[in-house]
Amino acid sequence: MTIASDDARPDAHHRYQAMREFLESMDDTLPGKFEITKEGIVHDMMAPIGPHEMTTLHIRKRLEKVMPEELVAHTGTPDVEAESEGIMRHPDVMVISMEDMDVPGSFDPRTLIAAIEVVSRSNPDNDWVSKVRDYPLLGIPIYVIFDPRTGEGAVLSDIHSTPNGPRYATRKDFVYGEDVTIAEWTISTENLPRYSSQ
Repeated sequence: MTIASDDARPDAHHRYQAMREFLESMDDTLPGKFEITKEGIVHDMMAPIGPHEMTTLHIRKRLEKVMPEELVAHTGTPDVEAESEGIMRHPDVMVISMEDMDVPGSFDPRTLIAAIEVVSRSNPDNDWVSKVRDYPLLGIPIYVIFDPRTGEGAVLSDIHSTPNGPRYATRKDFVYGEDVTIAEWTISTENLPRYSSQ
């Protein structure tokens, strides 16, 4: 599914609203995770499996040990949404203050300190391509990717303007076993689970 280009802004708004209403109507009726991107609805059909969920849990716990008490590594709902951009995403982990969580509806993506994704085995391009494009559009200053397929990841930061819109200017790759710094806090990536080769 594809939404209208920026040339048709009012039409794009209506299409976004239609996609949003569709997702609300599908609430809990289909497995997997739904998000809205510039291209349309993304459906990661597979429910998260053990290594994905365990990685998310390890990251959350490790971050919350080193961050100030007023910040959380949130792994639940709601989504982050920028209706003006026609984007609604649901990061696996959102580093955000408790104060900024206390809002009705979706979180304002510009209040996130960082968005963290654990790469899905079934749809890795969603994390490595689409979200690399969407998160700077949303104004999320830091995007971190953990990839249990390869035992590698990347920290993307420093949003800057390009002819194709805002993009991250800095990318720091890491391999599992190294320490990784997310904003001001450094955590270990030791013993993070990997997907099996099957």
